[in-house]
Amino acid sequence: MKAKRKKDDELRHEYNFDYSKAVRGKYCERILEEGANVVMLEPDIAEAFSDSAAVNDVLRSLLNLTRTTERLTKHHSERAVPHR
Repeated sequence: MKAKRKKDDELRHEYNFDYSKAVRGKYCERILEEGANVVMLEPDIAEAFSDSAAVNDVLRSLLNLTRTTERLTKHHSERAVPHR
């Protein structure tokens, strides 16, 4: 049984990756050109979200709230100024 377990614990040949030939940041330029960006969250903020989709949902909600507030404030301030 031990002999079989040892064989199962070994990586397959196709999973043997030679990290000495790896290039750091190889795809960085392409990702930036395609419009993707990476944002580093502080640990306490990252804890509050399960994944990037959750972060995007909250940020979209915040943008919508900001836009709504701007429209309300703009309309209110226009009415508050007396016409001459």
